[in-house]
Amino acid sequence: MSQLIDGKALAAKMREQMADRVQELEKKGVTPGLAVVLVGEDPASRVYVTMKEKACAATGIYSVEHKLAAETTQQELLALVDQLNNDEKIDGILVQLPLPAHIDEGCILNAISPLKDVDGFHPFSVGCLATGNPTFRSCTPYGIMKMLESIPYDLNGKEVVVVGRSNIVGKPVALMCLAENATVTICHSRTKDLEGHVGRADVVIAAVGIPEMIKGSWIKEGAVVIDVGINRVADKKLVGDVEFDAAAARASYITPVPGGVGPMTITMLLFNTIQSASQRVAK
Repeated sequence: MSQLIDGKALAAKMREQMADRVQELEKKGVTPGLAVVLVGEDPASRVYVTMKEKACAATGIYSVEHKLAAETTQQELLALVDQLNNDEKIDGILVQLPLPAHIDEGCILNAISPLKDVDGFHPFSVGCLATGNPTFRSCTPYGIMKMLESIPYDLNGKEVVVVGRSNIVGKPVALMCLAENATVTICHSRTKDLEGHVGRADVVIAAVGIPEMIKGSWIKEGAVVIDVGINRVADKKLVGDVEFDAAAARASYITPVPGGVGPMTITMLLFNTIQSASQRVAK
């Protein structure tokens, strides 16, 4: 039976350390500041924003929410982003996705200053990651790397299979693993013989968004399984992208759902915000 990688416990430990770092920055006259922009009334987004605000308060980070109506125009949102780019109290800007259909998400994300891109989605941040000179790393992949470090697990020379090719998780986590000298395969909906790819992996990172798509019987004995998926099935139970019980019987380590990767995503958002504030101190 595998050991759980407890993301909730790791997040709590890291947030304690970050709270100490915030106090150090405050002694130097800087309080890390995060601006969260929420457009519309998407229920899931509202929950995520509330969680982020509570996490900021617990860590000592100054947090301000800009709640905008669903009919807000793209130009109005761009104007707000520009205002936040120039606000010296704000070290990080988070525009909560998804945005209403009439707003171009790419245009908005590109308008955020790379110096405040604590979500790690700006093309500049992505380009720096791809060329081996990372600035702000996107939060979920960064959290995954911290979880692997916590085991600890050495990726050098290991076979990593990432299932999912999104810009938010799949692609950046593949780049981060590659930077640690892993051999990385990215699989997706059109991959032939997915079972075969997964079956040879030392580390499986599942981020495809399909309930229990990856069967436990596919997992190699002793592999590490990181399940990013969080899916609500018919009985309202939350399950991941991996068939947990069967996978746990074969893996050496596995993340639970919930309580695995999820808590680390918000934690790394705070981590990046504090990093940004630290750069302000250094100026």
